[in-house]
Amino acid sequence: MRDAVRTLHPGYFALVMATGIVSIGMRYQGAHALSVALLWIGVLSYAVLLVATVARVVAFRREFVADLTDPRRGFATFTFVAATDVLGTRLAVDRHYLYAGILLTVGWVAWLILGYVVPWTALFGRAVRPVLTAANGSWFTWVVASQSVAVLAAALQPEFGRRELAVLAVFSWSVGVFLYGAVGVLVALRLMLYPVKAEDLTPPYWVAMGATAITVVAGASIVEMADAPMVAATRGLIGGTSVLFWGFGTWLVIPLLATGVWRHVVHRIPLRYEPTLWSMVFPLGMYGVGSIFLGHADGLPIVAGVGAVEIWIALAVWALVFAAMLAQLTSGVRRRDG
Repeated sequence: MRDAVRTLHPGYFALVMATGIVSIGMRYQGAHALSVALLWIGVLSYAVLLVATVARVVAFRREFVADLTDPRRGFATFTFVAATDVLGTRLAVDRHYLYAGILLTVGWVAWLILGYVVPWTALFGRAVRPVLTAANGSWFTWVVASQSVAVLAAALQPEFGRRELAVLAVFSWSVGVFLYGAVGVLVALRLMLYPVKAEDLTPPYWVAMGATAITVVAGASIVEMADAPMVAATRGLIGGTSVLFWGFGTWLVIPLLATGVWRHVVHRIPLRYEPTLWSMVFPLGMYGVGSIFLGHADGLPIVAGVGAVEIWIALAVWALVFAAMLAQLTSGVRRRDG
């Protein structure tokens, strides 16, 4: 247990993100019992990871700081923000608005702090240059965290009737859009300017697609919010931009699948469980939910139909990765007992 806490991956909260978004998808598909089961798994996972992370900060501060200042791993800490807000959004779907509001507060404060601390420490905390060589798909988690705040704020605004939530939703969505452009340029430059090995194309690159999907969900949620000055001024722009993000995210699916084939089939890198696999499951679920949201918000039945099919694919992938995680944990315990 001590070793597990010491080596805890900073992006492990992607497990909660993936579980929460698939739970939301199943809720909209009418699979209520399955959705509730996934919700409880997400809540339990969140609690365990939160305790483990706090223990790591206290007992293994040097390892935690090393991750925070590592541009290859530091941005993965934004999974805590996204996991908090995705879990809050799932609770809001079942009208647990008080708990969802508490999680929004936690997620927003964490997003605000990490949004300044992580880029500074990860990019300027080390003397190794150029930092661009360390750019990878996990950097898009910064975008996902920003949009997750927008999604939860938009979900709670009609219930609480606070214009501040509308402002927060539009503000976070806008920041996320600009961050996507900036991170996209940096990651593209890294891929074009420096050698790329098969080992470098890890599952977090799927977050590039997941970031577009959650941008769609945030935009569609804002479009459906109760009237507020900030929403009225931006509704048309946000709705149109969300459609563009959905189109680009759809286009990204084929290159990402091709990358997986190139990595595991051509270069024969074994496909085994690792915590970063949850960074692939979340985008799959997010794309399904995003398509459903956009289809309903903008009256696009074809898009909603695509999402209704894809969310079941995401559930199947979630089940495979979850089973692989349990198998690894079980085998680890058996080795230690032996």
